[in-house]
Amino acid sequence: MDALDALLNRASMPLLEAPGPSPEQLELMFKAALRAPDHGALRPWRFLVIEGDARQQLGQLFLQAALQDDPELTDARQTKTLNMPLRAPTLIVVIASTTPEHKVPVIEQQVSAGCAAQNILHAAHAQGLGAMWRTGAMSYHPHVLEGLGLTENEQLIGYLYLGTPSRERCAPELPVERFVSHWPGQ
Repeated sequence: MDALDALLNRASMPLLEAPGPSPEQLELMFKAALRAPDHGALRPWRFLVIEGDARQQLGQLFLQAALQDDPELTDARQTKTLNMPLRAPTLIVVIASTTPEHKVPVIEQQVSAGCAAQNILHAAHAQGLGAMWRTGAMSYHPHVLEGLGLTENEQLIGYLYLGTPSRERCAPELPVERFVSHWPGQ
């Protein structure tokens, strides 16, 4: 797939099924991630791959966190929370592993990790896979962050859900002029 075609036609795929990416496809996605812009060559990212039974364990971690926030959580909401990681056969947790004392601001390090996540999404699309970047309350909950092993200097950037698209989805056409203007100078 041509690089511009991949950039212009990637769309988020919320409905994913097995098979997930092969080890070779994952390796290519991580190689693409490592090419993200990186001021200071800090490599301020790391990735956790969650597949198989580990997805159920992640669901349990999510449920524990949700019950901490609301011990009266309905059965339906508990089931939904448990099943969140089962929406795709493979998840990649993208983590910004920042160095606060470095001259490169933490925000730039976090953006770099976000660029690495985007490169994973584009590499998945280029290989014919579907992907969806998800966040939400379970991206910021201290119990989840601890359970995933994040340290004090790390932030969860998002969960990348990967698999085979269950249906086709086209990227929406957006008018460029709605988002771009030219600064006339001072």
